[in-house]
Amino acid sequence: MFIARTHIDRRTFLRGMGATVALPLLDAMIPARTLMAFTAAKAVPRLAFVYFPHGAVMHEWSLDGRILKPLAPFANRLTIVSGLENRHAYGPVHAITPGTWLSGAIGGATADQLAAECLGCDTALPSIAVATEQPTKICAGVWEGEYDESYGTTISFRRDGSVPMEFRPRAVFDTIYHRAPGSTSVLDLVADDAASLRKRLGPSDRSVLSDYLDTLRGVERRVDKKDEAGVDESFVSRLALMFDLIALAFRADITRVASVMMAAEASSMTYDHLGVSDSFHLLSHHQNDPEKIEKLVRIQTFHTRMFAEFIRTLSELPDGDGTILDRSTVLYGSNMSDSHAHDHFPLPLAVVGGGRLHGGQHLRCPDRTQISNLLLTVLRRADVPIDSIGDSTGECAGL
Repeated sequence: MFIARTHIDRRTFLRGMGATVALPLLDAMIPARTLMAFTAAKAVPRLAFVYFPHGAVMHEWSLDGRILKPLAPFANRLTIVSGLENRHAYGPVHAITPGTWLSGAIGGATADQLAAECLGCDTALPSIAVATEQPTKICAGVWEGEYDESYGTTISFRRDGSVPMEFRPRAVFDTIYHRAPGSTSVLDLVADDAASLRKRLGPSDRSVLSDYLDTLRGVERRVDKKDEAGVDESFVSRLALMFDLIALAFRADITRVASVMMAAEASSMTYDHLGVSDSFHLLSHHQNDPEKIEKLVRIQTFHTRMFAEFIRTLSELPDGDGTILDRSTVLYGSNMSDSHAHDHFPLPLAVVGGGRLHGGQHLRCPDRTQISNLLLTVLRRADVPIDSIGDSTGECAGL
């Protein structure tokens, strides 16, 4: 039997003056009569680390609790991990809480950047790191000068220093698609190349390409509108936009590693759309006031709802013989427990994804197990060859 198929390289890009658009996986990128494991459709892992500040109301952080209820549709992909502590986050509280979350230590590369060193070798961007608010310096009090200021403003560190969290959607978009600042629509810039490619594709691939470019145009319009309106115009739409940009980057294999700060550490933002006009940070010092705790639950449930939409998007994006979520491991949580106590045990942590993960469970580790053990486990499940991270002593059995 003779089989013919137009074959294009997985690293085919649409190019134009001042723009480069990576493509999603197309059937035309998969050679005929070749095992999938040896084609562009082979399963490649993605890793995302999604952080929220100010801990969680821990009695609502469970499979039956309100905070994680938005993740109920993905219960079979969800593992709650309890009993973990970050003993290296004690001290100047907010000034070092973000920066120690993904390392479990003061100093050293974080889990996302260790993953980027391995998984980023074949992608245009080794990783992306985004936030929703411009970070501000957090004073360390009596510890001032003992810690790098960046520990309060980012969750991502390379071996040689911190990775700033980009809070401007347009800057993230322009980085992903190599769009020159001030340029017109990226799709207008690559229109001729896109038209030429369509002629080489079959009906199914033309449909996939059109869907991808339509999604891209929609995101670009939201990015440019957001840039015109200003970064403070709408926290909700900005957070959704950042998650959509990550999903696009994962789909086109622009990067396989992403880090997100859903709100700034010590954020003074209000959540008026939830009926909460209190400053987030001030509210986190709830003094065990039931009314304030109820408002915090409302905020934390909202964060999970936005995160769940990101998970849903990944679950609907095709990737080879599965979906992006099937190949992804996503860590969701905080580096603080009770925000009023400013403690770091037990940490609110959950892992969502597919592949080699065992979902649908509550994994109870021995009390005060170091968070580094979870980081080690997550990295190894994503095929990152690593012996240790921070003060890890071994994997979290059962994940």
